[in-house]
Amino acid sequence: MNGVRLPEGLVAIVKQDCPTCHLIVPVLTELAAAGLPLTIYSQDDPAFPPGLPVVDDTGLEVSLRLDIETVPTLLRVTGGEVVERTEGWRRNKWEDLTAVAGLGRGLPDYRPGCGSRTLEPGIAETLAARSGVTRLRSRNVAVGALEDPVEACFERGWSDGLPVVPPTPERVLRMLEGTRRAPGEVVAVVPPDYAECTVEKAAINAVMAGCRPEYLPVVLTAVEAACTDEFNIHGILATTYFVGPVVIVNGPIAGAIGMNSGVNALGQGNRANATIGRALQLVIRNVGGGRPGGVDRATLGNPGKYTFCFAEDEERSPWEPLAVERGLRSGTSAVTLFAGEGSRGVFDQQSRSPESLARSLAGCLRTVAHPKLVRDYDALIVVSPEHARVFREAGWSKARLREEIVRLLTLPGAEIVRGAGGCAEGMPEEFARGSWPKFLPEGLLFVHAGGSAGLFSAIIGSWKNGAAGSRPVTREVSV
Repeated sequence: MNGVRLPEGLVAIVKQDCPTCHLIVPVLTELAAAGLPLTIYSQDDPAFPPGLPVVDDTGLEVSLRLDIETVPTLLRVTGGEVVERTEGWRRNKWEDLTAVAGLGRGLPDYRPGCGSRTLEPGIAETLAARSGVTRLRSRNVAVGALEDPVEACFERGWSDGLPVVPPTPERVLRMLEGTRRAPGEVVAVVPPDYAECTVEKAAINAVMAGCRPEYLPVVLTAVEAACTDEFNIHGILATTYFVGPVVIVNGPIAGAIGMNSGVNALGQGNRANATIGRALQLVIRNVGGGRPGGVDRATLGNPGKYTFCFAEDEERSPWEPLAVERGLRSGTSAVTLFAGEGSRGVFDQQSRSPESLARSLAGCLRTVAHPKLVRDYDALIVVSPEHARVFREAGWSKARLREEIVRLLTLPGAEIVRGAGGCAEGMPEEFARGSWPKFLPEGLLFVHAGGSAGLFSAIIGSWKNGAAGSRPVTREVSV
């Protein structure tokens, strides 16, 4: 048993801070007086039970190795192996296990036990870190006794400008419980330094971001997606444009971890939304070396470069989820990454027909990057429930809406070339003849999210698309 040799016979695990353990002290005394081989381990007080020989297990080594969840636990050990166990006090179970009839006369027949100290918050991780059951490979950084750990993280350059949670071994081990993947598994090679990001490294940054363990599979999937050639996080960092990764989550995992797809979905206040996107950015910074002023050369950036993550409201949507539209099975938990700038609002409180509302969307979409630039930029449109209702009632699919917007934004070449309209910016002169679509059809993505009140939607413009820029990437979440 990993270095802990159990004595033969009966083994009892108790703690002083447990009413049921106090209740069965006469039973333990009776077993000891009968001359049975009995060893008692106490989790919190070596003097409890009084008057009996007790082995000190306040370090919880034995309890941890035995996977004790409830005290009292009584075990029968043969040949160093546990062959039988019972938890709490149940007279018939204790009599069967000890082969002693009439135990605990005067006691109730049954009392449930209490939780083992190994289940107390932080205890399991502390014990695991101490015992080396799960060995962390990352370098330990010593922090002085008088040094503030939060300030130490700032000083070492691990922060995005906001305080981070110090990634202690205990916290990292707790985070790793959120996935079945091995800590040493390489998730991705992260630009610009092209450093390997293991599950453990991602967990460290998820701790610093403030994630809960159940968020870790989404973080890992986002890291994988970001480091693909298609998404091109290196180029996104190096460009002087505004963009950063926008994380859209689909499927059951969004609800399971409490993500926000409703009121203020693109804003603050939801832990999962806020910390998943932040964890991805910290991995890019701390593992890949992508820091502002270094490889990150954004002229202005945007607040979404702290974190930009939300879930799609699939339940109320008139359309198939984004991940399904992009080729995954319905009901699949998935992450889609989009290279996006900050969101801009679409205000339309009057349109009650899909044709009119599509014109409002098209008019606002024309300004992505520049009204005279075409084909090179994509857009993510977040359609709110009240606007989506207009399309639902008219029976418009995403494909129908996309087709209409492409038609409305097919622009005369004479209007978009450089110098046209007195504006030097625009397309080269060879675009002067014919008409040109503002967006390629595959460059318009639609998701449904937001509060049920408010006739507003949002547009998130992109960086350059295609092989020289970034393309959206969708990946299934693997636990």
